[in-house]
Amino acid sequence: MAGHSKFANIKHKKAKADAQKGKIFTKLGREIAVAVKEGGPDPANNSRLRDVIAKAKSNNMPSDTIERCIKKAAGEGDASNYEAITYEGYGPSGVAVIVEVLTDNKNRTAANIRHAFTKGGGNLGTTGCVSFMFDKKGQIMIEKTDKIEEDELMMLALDAGAEDFIADEEGYEILTSPEDFSAVREAIEKAGVEMISAEVTMIPQTTTKLTNEEDIKKFEKMLELLEDDDDVQQVYHNWEQDED
Repeated sequence: MAGHSKFANIKHKKAKADAQKGKIFTKLGREIAVAVKEGGPDPANNSRLRDVIAKAKSNNMPSDTIERCIKKAAGEGDASNYEAITYEGYGPSGVAVIVEVLTDNKNRTAANIRHAFTKGGGNLGTTGCVSFMFDKKGQIMIEKTDKIEEDELMMLALDAGAEDFIADEEGYEILTSPEDFSAVREAIEKAGVEMISAEVTMIPQTTTKLTNEEDIKKFEKMLELLEDDDDVQQVYHNWEQDED
């Protein structure tokens, strides 16, 4: 996990994403396309699409761009057919890495992922080799605000089905099962509370520190190559970075 401050890490990732809007919008567009193909173009009847739209809005994707992606995915002329694949492996010093992709060319993607692991001093493993070290959870991050009291927000989240509510000086982290994520997110949204991030993610059970400067450089290179790849949707790892 990056640093001891999850909020600082999320803000850093958002700043990086803002600098690469075109790339992040491409990735979100693929997620929207897959959600539409699975459950239809009407968010009212498609909870996965509602969740992706919320994620897109939190990444400052304009509403008209979201609408265009939905219409394109629902159109007969859209021939794109993305396949979801998960790769697992290790970075330097045994750091666990999970890479989720949406691709229309498995061979291209596999070659790119393998290249990134090799460049980063790691190696790809078999399916399941590191995923047991992570818990799949819905995670909602909220900065402290005057709009709602902590106790009120906690009761709202727990009543909607949240598993855990964690408060610190910067804000609140709400954890849910993947199945209850949509209901909890929607309850918070209806209450008018702004979320820094809201997504189903993989949370490491334990973290690994890298003490060798060369290992840190290699792993940062691996993450950079993976995150810059249009086919890669998410990269999860258990590297515990020191705070800046």
